[in-house]
Amino acid sequence: MNVLVTGGMGYIGSHTCVQMIEAGMEPIIVDNLCNAKSEVLNRIEALTGKRPTFYEGDIRDEAFLDSVFQNHDISSVIHFAGLKAVGESVAKPLEYYDNNVNGSLVLARCMRKAGVKSIVFSSSATVYGDPEIVPITENSPTGATTNPYGRSKYMVEQCLSDLFTAEDDWSITLLRYFNPVGAHPSGTMGEDPQGIPNNLMPFIAQVAVGRREKLAVFGNDYTTPDGTGVRDYIHVMDLADGHIAALKAVGEERGLHIFNLGTGKGSSVLEMVAAFSEACGHDVAYEICPRRPGDIAECWASTEKAEKVLGWKATRSIAAMTQDTWNWQSKNPQGY
Repeated sequence: MNVLVTGGMGYIGSHTCVQMIEAGMEPIIVDNLCNAKSEVLNRIEALTGKRPTFYEGDIRDEAFLDSVFQNHDISSVIHFAGLKAVGESVAKPLEYYDNNVNGSLVLARCMRKAGVKSIVFSSSATVYGDPEIVPITENSPTGATTNPYGRSKYMVEQCLSDLFTAEDDWSITLLRYFNPVGAHPSGTMGEDPQGIPNNLMPFIAQVAVGRREKLAVFGNDYTTPDGTGVRDYIHVMDLADGHIAALKAVGEERGLHIFNLGTGKGSSVLEMVAAFSEACGHDVAYEICPRRPGDIAECWASTEKAEKVLGWKATRSIAAMTQDTWNWQSKNPQGY
């Protein structure tokens, strides 16, 4: 089974490619390397014994993407490619709409031309905005997103939903991630952001390994147990397995399929700092800073639908998430 994986050299994409190969699938990777490094391909090969086909290019380049479809008999697409930092999206909204929304439209057009009508889209829990009730189910209200990143994901969901309404022979799966963390247990693959990390776990890891002085904790006055933001953190390996489960369960089934991928439990920023300190064996320095624009107090998933329909459930603990992240960061202090 040949599967086109856009953004397959990135953090979630690369781990998913490893799990796909282990499951007997053939990932064909497209990535412009704007937030990834070519070394990832070597790491995938070292772990699996197979080197995936890789095309360096941008999904907004329609002629390039057409040529990839022409070169391979592709059954389905897993669409990771896009920009993903909440704070950056507030500062650079046009770049986010161009990459995430326009890129997805170009991809859908190329898929239609190639007769490939199965897509698994890397969406986000940010489409739920600031939820009134937790845990969040797939039927919770969407659209009241608080930042351009979340709005771009919501827009792509709407575009794909409208596409299915117009052409109901597609299989469109929207996977709404909560907060991916962790690394491959081998320590050879992990999250390696370019520049200053925008997400919590890689920042903690870089402080712990000495690359950065201290962690900025944005806000300690939320209505949560310790005042810091609460999120549903999910191990990237569990998340990768969720994509394979989705492809197998509904990838060939016509319909619009929507699933939350999370653990169903929330942890605060300070709880994650404490867990990481335990994993690395020393305190992680941090300071309390003002809230960031666009951040919300708490957010975690209801995972019942994914368990029932996909037969998938996150199994890795916070301890495993922090230990695997520290294993990656300590073995790769400067990243890839």
